[in-house]
Amino acid sequence: MDWVELQLKVPAADAERAADIANMVVPYGLYIEDYSDLEEGAREIAHIDLIDEELLQKNRAEAILHLYIDPDENPAEAVAFLTERFAAARITCTVVQNTVSETDWANNWKKYFKPLPVGEKLLICPTWEEAGEQNDRAVLSIDPGLAFGTGGHDTTRLVLETLEQYVTEQTTLLDVGCGSGILSIAALLLGAAKADGIDIDPLAVKTALENGALNGFVPPKFTAREGDLATDVTEQYDIVVANIVADAIIALSPAVVPLLKTGGVYIVSGIIDTREQDVLPALAAAGFTVTARRAHGGWVCLTCQRR
Repeated sequence: MDWVELQLKVPAADAERAADIANMVVPYGLYIEDYSDLEEGAREIAHIDLIDEELLQKNRAEAILHLYIDPDENPAEAVAFLTERFAAARITCTVVQNTVSETDWANNWKKYFKPLPVGEKLLICPTWEEAGEQNDRAVLSIDPGLAFGTGGHDTTRLVLETLEQYVTEQTTLLDVGCGSGILSIAALLLGAAKADGIDIDPLAVKTALENGALNGFVPPKFTAREGDLATDVTEQYDIVVANIVADAIIALSPAVVPLLKTGGVYIVSGIIDTREQDVLPALAAAGFTVTARRAHGGWVCLTCQRR
C-alpha cells in the first residue's frame, strides 16, 4: 500500500510545539528530524565523539516532521488543518508532500513509548512493556493502536492529573472523543463507578473497548460507542471530559450542558494556549464558569461548572 508523506519543515525551536499539533492529526505516524543538538546528543545519548559528515551538514535551524496519511483520508484536509493551527500558534511551516510505500513506520514509535507515571496515582504502561516498580500506583495498560491517547501528550496528562482531584466512588463519566479510551479507563482505575466513551471514529471505539477489557472493565462498567454527542447521549454524568481541539470544544459545549448532573464538572483540553481566548467566551455563552486551569507545554486544560 502507498501512503502520503507530509514533510513539515519548521524552526527547530518550535519542533516540540509543532509535533504536539501534528499529533492531533495523525498520532500514529509521526517522527521528527531535529539536528539542533547533534553534538550534545551524540555525546550524552550515543556516547560518541565522531559524527558522520553527512549529519554534520544537516540544517541545525530547521526540524522536519514526517507524517503518514492514508490517501483515502483526504491529506489535503490535514494540510489545511495543520496550516491553520500552525498559523494560530505563530509557527512558520513549509509543507512538502510525497508518496511512499508502506514500511514498518507504523510500529516504530513503540520503542519510544515506555511506562509513564502520571499525577500521583497512575502508571501508564504499554502492553508490550513490563510495568516495573509501581510505587502504589494503579497500572493502566494500553495499546493505543491508531487512536489518539497514550498519556504522553500534554493535553492527555493535564486531564489525567485533573481527574485525580474529582473522581470518587460515585462518579459517572462521559468521555467525548474517547480515542484509545485512556481517560475513561483512568477514571475507573481511580475508583469511578461507571465510564462511557463516544467517538465518531469506529476504529477508536474498537480500540477503546479492547483497552477497557485489557484493564478488566467491560460493559456496563465501561462502554464505548460510535455516535454524535448531540443525538446519541441521553444520560447525565458527574464528569464530562473532552480532550479534543478548540473548535470542537466551542461547537460541542452547548450540547454538554444537559448531560451534566447538578454540581457536575466539565473538563476540556486539547486547547492551544493561543486559542484559549476563543474558547473562554464560548464556554461562558454555553453557561459554564471556569473554576480551575492547568497548562503545560503550550496547552491548556480548563475545569468548568454549570452556572
